[in-house]
Amino acid sequence: MKILLVAATSFEIRPLLGKMTFLEKTDDYLEKYQVRNTNVHILVPGVGMMFTAFHLGRQLLCEKYDFAVNAGICGSYSPSLPIGSVVEIVEDCVSELGAEDHDRFLTMFDLGLMDPESIPYKNGKLVNSLPISSKSIDKLPKTKGITVNTVHGNTESIERIKKFFSPETETMEGAAFLYSCLLSGVPNTQVRAVSNFVEERDRSRWNLDLAMKNLNQVLTSVIREITE
Repeated sequence: MKILLVAATSFEIRPLLGKMTFLEKTDDYLEKYQVRNTNVHILVPGVGMMFTAFHLGRQLLCEKYDFAVNAGICGSYSPSLPIGSVVEIVEDCVSELGAEDHDRFLTMFDLGLMDPESIPYKNGKLVNSLPISSKSIDKLPKTKGITVNTVHGNTESIERIKKFFSPETETMEGAAFLYSCLLSGVPNTQVRAVSNFVEERDRSRWNLDLAMKNLNQVLTSVIREITE
């Protein structure tokens, strides 16, 4: 079995790396580990959609994986997902892809530039139709996310994004990961831990340590369950 784990930064998954056997570093972005008889490849493309899309797309062309995991932190729009919560994002979109029309936002589908049912989209959304099942993943809250180039930290823009997309979580890479996996036919999951609420930016209210601790506990359980 061969697993691909994608994280924007190695910092977010450092505790997990220490529990696996290091094999080799292929280049600046890919390292190979082993857990029992399973190969675990760690891809760290960098923060954002552009880096994720390029390096993940290239890697999926180079090697065949049984499944892929996107792991990291996220922001929460929902009081029911407090800081420290670990979730599986099962629906995603690029919320900035479109055009402003005065006080309205028009998606590429609204503009007629894309078919909302074109593969891999379903009604204009990226929905994970190739999920991974494990006890640890199955019990995670299933959320609807948006993927952004600019993390929201302004009340006006936050209210606007809530109105247009009603998201529960926000990341900077998720949609690129899901799009690539769906088109490549790779079963996948996006596991994220909430580090902050999406609100007026105030880093003193974030808790990265708690988010990463909880994230890595879940990831460790997922890897153990799948490799046993």
